[in-house]
Amino acid sequence: MRNLMEIQKQLLPDLMDTLKRRYTILHQIMLSDIIGRRTLAASLDMTERVLRAETDLLKSQGLIEIESVGMRISDAGRRLLDLLEPVAKSLFGLDDLEEKIRIKYGLTKVVVVPGDCETSLFTKRELGRAGSKALLSVLRSDDTVAVTGGSTLAEMADQLTPPLSPSYKNVWVVPARGGLGESMEIQANTIASTMAKRIGANYRLLHVPDLLSNEAYQSLAMDSNIGEIVQTIRGSRIIVHGIGDAIEMTHRRKLDAATVSEIQGEGAIAESFGYYFDENGQVVHTMLTMGLRLEDIMRTEVVIGIAGGKRKAKAIHAMLKFGQEDILVTDEAAAVEIGKEIDKDSQKAL
Repeated sequence: MRNLMEIQKQLLPDLMDTLKRRYTILHQIMLSDIIGRRTLAASLDMTERVLRAETDLLKSQGLIEIESVGMRISDAGRRLLDLLEPVAKSLFGLDDLEEKIRIKYGLTKVVVVPGDCETSLFTKRELGRAGSKALLSVLRSDDTVAVTGGSTLAEMADQLTPPLSPSYKNVWVVPARGGLGESMEIQANTIASTMAKRIGANYRLLHVPDLLSNEAYQSLAMDSNIGEIVQTIRGSRIIVHGIGDAIEMTHRRKLDAATVSEIQGEGAIAESFGYYFDENGQVVHTMLTMGLRLEDIMRTEVVIGIAGGKRKAKAIHAMLKFGQEDILVTDEAAAVEIGKEIDKDSQKAL
């Protein structure tokens, strides 16, 4: 199949462009559930006239349905997308990027979705869908899963498809840390409960702030109920986490100016689990949080990192250098930049 795609790219480049365009249109209609032509044209940076011609063809093939409220994908369209998914990786050149990153950092699996989630809601939705598939691919019927917060993880929770089998009634989903005091929808507690409900699993919540003083930490650690939940969190077989830009996370945590300046001075570019990492993947700053510790992450069997966007590429790369990821789910914009960083590191080594 790969050789055939390469031949087609050389002999029939116009055909490949058409296939790529129609796949993208069909795929975004699927992600949207239902969408108007004008909205879709704007999101694809395509004129309505060109889009109308394409969608009329897709309708004539029975791949989409056009109603007064907008367009939606048909069952035949979904089946076609499923068949095209392996081809799409090659079509967009993403399979080479996945393998390059996977080999460089010895990961079990790398998934790259087309686009940039910073500029496209559709890409962020697809990133969430890919993350949910990655989780279900490793989830066992008696697992404990710890999840962090953030908008990407919230999207992943929303994209989880209730399974036909196996049953996950003995699975526990727990937050990896306390709350950041931001929107409830993107807090770890909310995401853990949403994920559990989507797959018919159980969940427990951690009702403590993410950032604690030493006195508060010691006091909470003495509470037997909190201690029991924390032990469950630290015994998780799977961790699913987002990756943040270090300085952006200092603002989300509402840290004081002196602490922000200290973190910047230490060269931090990435944040996850309350730890700040420099460009070499070294921990340079630690926040006192009630939840996962570094030693817990290092002994966890499966660690899944989900993050995308060109601006986050350096942060994602730093976490890869940290060396604890097993599965990475990212988008094309970040993967391209990570590929460039890998090339730079290779040149330095020569």
